[in-house]
Amino acid sequence: MGYFTGRTAVITGAASGFGLEASRIAAREGMNVVMADVMPEPLANAAAEVQGLGAEVLPVPVDVSSAERVQALSDATVERFGAPHFVFNNAGVSVGGLVWEHTVKDWDWIIGVNLMGVAHGVRVFTPLMLEAAKKDPAYRGHIVNTASMAGLVNMPNQGAYNVTKHAVVSLSETLYQDLALVSDQVHAHVLCPYFVPTGIAHSERSRPGEMRDAAAMTASQKVAQALGVKAVASGKVSAAEVARFVFDAMQANRFYVFSHPNERALGPVAVRAEDIVRMRNPTDPFEHRPELGEQLRAALRQS
Repeated sequence: MGYFTGRTAVITGAASGFGLEASRIAAREGMNVVMADVMPEPLANAAAEVQGLGAEVLPVPVDVSSAERVQALSDATVERFGAPHFVFNNAGVSVGGLVWEHTVKDWDWIIGVNLMGVAHGVRVFTPLMLEAAKKDPAYRGHIVNTASMAGLVNMPNQGAYNVTKHAVVSLSETLYQDLALVSDQVHAHVLCPYFVPTGIAHSERSRPGEMRDAAAMTASQKVAQALGVKAVASGKVSAAEVARFVFDAMQANRFYVFSHPNERALGPVAVRAEDIVRMRNPTDPFEHRPELGEQLRAALRQS
């Protein structure tokens, strides 16, 4: 019997990207799969596919920014399968543009999904997992929060996204330390993907009507969207590979999960840390690719 066989996974953002790929792996590993997403029709299609892999599947339409909806997700999970063993707080959205041009609705939406969605998942599911661990010495639980490389560095023209992903890294690191104080059976992990082809560049499709702005996009927002679509589409590591990395990290009890654990991706993290330690001004993020920085400056200054 495998490590995950017979256990239960709760996965948000499960209709596409990392969430769907993680759901597929969970099914193949013999897990029960609770699939949550804000888009009902894609969720239903994804759930039918995962069920076709032989898993017991519970699809639950959820807007993770809502505390009540995440609580309902927890209640439905417990009623059907009991306490979960793997909670993947993965739902996320993206907003780009110069940081002062983010509207109140931009901030409310991205903080609600990217940060509060994770916070709600941690708040609601962690007590269930700790209680299950007390009752069963063989119980093992894992909470995986999706952040980003944008949670470790600060690229320009995507301030709100950076802010939320830094917050998720901080929340996850604190969760790791807090759990270590009270349990040896429940563990935390943070996923920090680089550019991977997923639906994140098309987040507006899931933006609720009340969170949309009537004003036209600014020039910086258009630039950010175009560059984001191009960068994500150019990714060479697939969402399926990243989802596999998540499962490998749980089995190895490895906290940081990177889609690109190489110098090119992690180099800027070391540079930022050195900036802080040496108390020097932030290094130009385009230091090694100056042509990209010039292109971005030119696009923004012409607007």
